[in-house]
Amino acid sequence: MNTPIRLYMAMSLDGYIAGPDDRPGQELGAGGGRLFTWLDDRETDGPDGQVHREALSTGAVISGRRTFELAGRWKGDHHDGVPILVLTHHADADDVPPGHARFVTGVEECVRQARDAAGDRPVMVHGAGAAQALLRAGLLDEMDIQLVPVLLGDGRRLFEHLGAGPVELALVRRLDGRDVTHLRYRVLRAGDAVG
Repeated sequence: MNTPIRLYMAMSLDGYIAGPDDRPGQELGAGGGRLFTWLDDRETDGPDGQVHREALSTGAVISGRRTFELAGRWKGDHHDGVPILVLTHHADADDVPPGHARFVTGVEECVRQARDAAGDRPVMVHGAGAAQALLRAGLLDEMDIQLVPVLLGDGRRLFEHLGAGPVELALVRRLDGRDVTHLRYRVLRAGDAVG
């Protein structure tokens, strides 16, 4: 697969990517920081470091608008100056995002721009809204889920509004890190073998 569109998200075992009351000043919600303790090992040669390096080797970022805003717009640079394409329902003409970020209102156009910008490198996807929109449109190729053994009990779910019908996945990689399991799934398309 050339230039895969790949979701990178840390998630609790009960499906949350942030604890309750995620907002500016508490961006990960109450207790949501627990989902990222594996990043303490991001500089190691182990699985946590490998996954972190892979994420930072992507050639473009697609972000949902809410994620972009909660992240302080990443001050216009998510990593290494790669383009940040912010998928949004509406963009005001006078709201110009900083640095390498730009707003895109169409899912297909967002993916096209991201692939063009990324060249032969994968495209990183951030945020539940963006992931759900890409899945509904059939445009998400892979998911890297950092599954953390905790039950947050409440908060923001990653896969809450997918619409009708199942989305079939194939596990293509599993890496056991310290206090996290890194899972990579390929999103199956119509005609792909299941199981």
